[in-house]
Amino acid sequence: MAGLRARRGSGLRLLALSTLGFCLMLQVSAKRPPKTPPCPPSCSCTRDTAFCVDSKAVPRNLPSEVISLTLVNAAFSEIQDGAFSHLPLLQFLLLNSNKFTLIGDNAFTGLSHLQYLSLANNNLQTLPRDIFRPLDILSDLDLRGNSLNCDCKVKWLVEWLVHTNTTVAPIYCASPPRFQEHKVQDLPLREFDCITTDFVLYQTLPFPAVSAEPFLYSSDLYLALAQPGASACTVLKWDYVERQLRDYDRIPAPSAVHCKPMVVDSQLYVVVAQLFGGSYIYHWDPNTTRFTKLQDIDPQRVRKPNDLEAFRIDGDWYFAVADSSKAGATSLYRWHQNGFYSHQALHAWHRDTDLEFVDGEGKPRLIVSSSSQAPVIYQWSRTQKQFVAQGEVTQVPDAQAVKHFRAGRDSYLCLSRYIGDSKILRWEGTRFSEVQALPSRGSLAMQPFLVGGRRYLALGSDFSFTQIYQWDEGRQKFVRFQELAVQAPRAFCYMPAGDAQLLLAPSFKGQTLVYRHIVVDLSA
Repeated sequence: MAGLRARRGSGLRLLALSTLGFCLMLQVSAKRPPKTPPCPPSCSCTRDTAFCVDSKAVPRNLPSEVISLTLVNAAFSEIQDGAFSHLPLLQFLLLNSNKFTLIGDNAFTGLSHLQYLSLANNNLQTLPRDIFRPLDILSDLDLRGNSLNCDCKVKWLVEWLVHTNTTVAPIYCASPPRFQEHKVQDLPLREFDCITTDFVLYQTLPFPAVSAEPFLYSSDLYLALAQPGASACTVLKWDYVERQLRDYDRIPAPSAVHCKPMVVDSQLYVVVAQLFGGSYIYHWDPNTTRFTKLQDIDPQRVRKPNDLEAFRIDGDWYFAVADSSKAGATSLYRWHQNGFYSHQALHAWHRDTDLEFVDGEGKPRLIVSSSSQAPVIYQWSRTQKQFVAQGEVTQVPDAQAVKHFRAGRDSYLCLSRYIGDSKILRWEGTRFSEVQALPSRGSLAMQPFLVGGRRYLALGSDFSFTQIYQWDEGRQKFVRFQELAVQAPRAFCYMPAGDAQLLLAPSFKGQTLVYRHIVVDLSA
């Protein structure tokens, strides 16, 4: 028993000594400072600073407590998105004297504590828009020594410099030449012309057509297309949900050259002009929801129609038909009670090709173009209630199409020619004078149109691409803007559809193309 008690006492003493040793080890461990994460080989680190030379990328295994980081002679040229997001406490970031050329849009995301940023003496030519927006408390920024290209891509920087509380050392432009050596802070915002436009293909209608006429009826938007290949006048309806043109109805027309919709006293009529088989007027019956033939157009008077123009004078509705046959006559029809009746024979024996109604200065005029003589101007006589010949546009011996537009106080004519240059003429009070000649071999279609204050001119050709011109207000001329791949266009038609601004190009040989006008901010 005594031996047993001796052995028990010895075991207790050993256990006590072991426990004491373990407690002492815990005390020593508790007093030891935490181990600092390793510093990358290219860097010198303290607990809250890092100085890195020749780094191949932004070091990732830096202490998270780092508040100051310096990169010198870095062996990479792009600062990528989120490059410093692993250093959320960073207050000072010195990236000067490197060869950085690109900075990611979100390179400085997550640096809500950053106060000082130095990007001086790099190869930066531009900066991502709003790159400094996440830096809420940035107090100092140094961008000196970069070759900034002061184009639209840095317009945002000029705006930011005006409103920021950050102290920014003077920055100078390296290009373009007109801004070279100019201080960025002093650049006037009005000098940045950063809004441009474009016509992009929006919808393809898989059929040829030779005319396009948009119209509103019962608060809906429609489009009437003459399709001689399909022996029809096709009516499409704009779908405001799908934002597309959809099939709606068809009017039989074996040789249609023009389908002209007219809404008279809330009633819809479509004048269908055909090369053969006579021309007709159809009426939309809302009860049967179909088009029914209302009347014939005298085939002895209108033999070979080429264009239709509808207009209103002193409250009365009229339409005129340009007749391109040698034995026909361009004729005027007037609406009366329940139909359209022949009102006046205007221009006989001259192979007329196009009509343009101009209502300016309270003097309605009708201009008739012809392939065999100079365009003729008719002026409306209110006493005779007829058009009276006023004169010719002698600057052009023949014209396939005639259109007009106003710019400021001036009135202009656009005249397209199949052989020879198309012409832009300005009215000088007593006569027209030539403003511009546009190359246009093989042109049968020409259309000026206005979109949101910007004036364009579409000029088609049977032998080359369609040219879109834009009006230069300073030079008072059209300048070439864009080419559209349209085969043998026979008309151009501008159609606003909600917030979509559309240009339709019916083609005689190919598909009918719908382009959308878009506005592009180059500073975005």
